[in-house]
Amino acid sequence: MSERAIDVPGGRLHVVDEGDPADPPILLLHAGIADLRAWDGLVPRLISRGFRAIRHDARSFGRSTTDDIDFSDRADVVAILDACEISRAVLVGNSRGGRIALETAIEHPDRIAAVVALASGIGGFDGDVTPVEKALIDEMDALESAVPMDPAAIADVDIRLWVDGPGQPPTRVSPAIREAVRGMDEPNYRADRVEGRPIALEPRAVDRLAELRCPTLAVAGGLDVSEISQAADLLADRAPDARAVAIPDVAHMIAMEAPELVADLVVDFVEPLMPWR
Repeated sequence: MSERAIDVPGGRLHVVDEGDPADPPILLLHAGIADLRAWDGLVPRLISRGFRAIRHDARSFGRSTTDDIDFSDRADVVAILDACEISRAVLVGNSRGGRIALETAIEHPDRIAAVVALASGIGGFDGDVTPVEKALIDEMDALESAVPMDPAAIADVDIRLWVDGPGQPPTRVSPAIREAVRGMDEPNYRADRVEGRPIALEPRAVDRLAELRCPTLAVAGGLDVSEISQAADLLADRAPDARAVAIPDVAHMIAMEAPELVADLVVDFVEPLMPWR
């Protein structure tokens, strides 16, 4: 395993690179309530099956930093590929990371061999919500508007919404997963955090899904918020080479809940595309 800091305009990215450098590379993009540690269960399973796994903390998450500037998450992905001397990679992204993966594949099609979008939204797409989901979202909005914010209270709602799943009991997921997410999520709401300003893809991805040239797999959990399965179906309908898969008994943090199953899905999906570099 190698760890390194990659300088990008106005920021520095913490990157972990594991596996044989000669193996096909997979770049993992974490969710907005997590950092690269969310992939701890998946990475060894990918490596054992013959893949190189690279993951990083996005700007202002985990050990990565940014100045208060406009920046492109998509350009950061390409910068990591360049620094790791990778011409093409498979992107596996969860939630926010899945959205970035899709948008990077649209903007830089020659660099991306395939995308696996785990519980991913689509830029510019707003799905329907249930009353239970709306209540949690409204509670989150109120907490984020409070001055000062209460990071622990916000993390509690994030866990109920994204880890447990809307309306699910707190005992559904192991305490280890809930506390791991809490440890990654609470720092995102500290008062001194510098986030920068991500530059949105324009036109938005929802209107550009036909431009996705690479094979794409959208994975939705049956216990996740409604928009996620709606986005997966939309992606499968509009992208030229995409399909959707539903996993009934998981919520938003799919790779943390079911790393073996996700490893199987990823490997089965990308093996026919080998080799890529």
